[in-house]
Amino acid sequence: MEIMAIQVKDVMGRVAIAVLKEASFGDIIGAMKRYAVGSVTVIDADRWPVGVVSEDDLLLKETDQVRHSVSIFESRRSRQEREKAAGVTAVQLMTTPAITVTPGTPVREAARLMHDKHIKQLPVIDPATGRIVGTVHQRDVLRVFTRPAAELEAEIRGLLPDLGAFTVEIDGGVVTIGGHVTWNSRAIALVETIRGVEGVVDVVSGITYDQQDLMIVPPLM
Repeated sequence: MEIMAIQVKDVMGRVAIAVLKEASFGDIIGAMKRYAVGSVTVIDADRWPVGVVSEDDLLLKETDQVRHSVSIFESRRSRQEREKAAGVTAVQLMTTPAITVTPGTPVREAARLMHDKHIKQLPVIDPATGRIVGTVHQRDVLRVFTRPAAELEAEIRGLLPDLGAFTVEIDGGVVTIGGHVTWNSRAIALVETIRGVEGVVDVVSGITYDQQDLMIVPPLM
């Protein structure tokens, strides 16, 4: 049975939370409050994402950065932050580039991007036009990992070669799989297959085997 990866289009919001490059500081704050988000995508006249303005970008206004005198020893990052703190429009305040996904992006990949980049939402773009078509939030992604246990078990059992030969227990998205196979490689392959199911947080293997068919490489001395 083929695993059907849940995609961004299955969980995304159809509202594109975005402002134009010319949007003012007040416009940005208003959009964040209206949609209860911590960042907004900045788009150009063609609706192409060009950057993102986050609460962190806006908070630079409250720091001393903008009041500091310019120093010849100022780092590139400090200079960028000072210039951003002095900005009054979205294009001056934004961080670039905009990190985007498409409707066909697997949810796991979107979750990984959010984790790696420390962001809570991503603009979704049409892969053909590059225009923004929606937004996927961290809460949308996390919903995938709270699938009902019965639904998860049904999908997992559909991947097993012999339903009667395996036990499946699920607790908080953690799957404990028991059973017996002939080869060690088969046991490992089954665990990795289950690990790839959307909504599975981790897999604890209790699968035993008769024969070791994998080469064990000794550690280098």
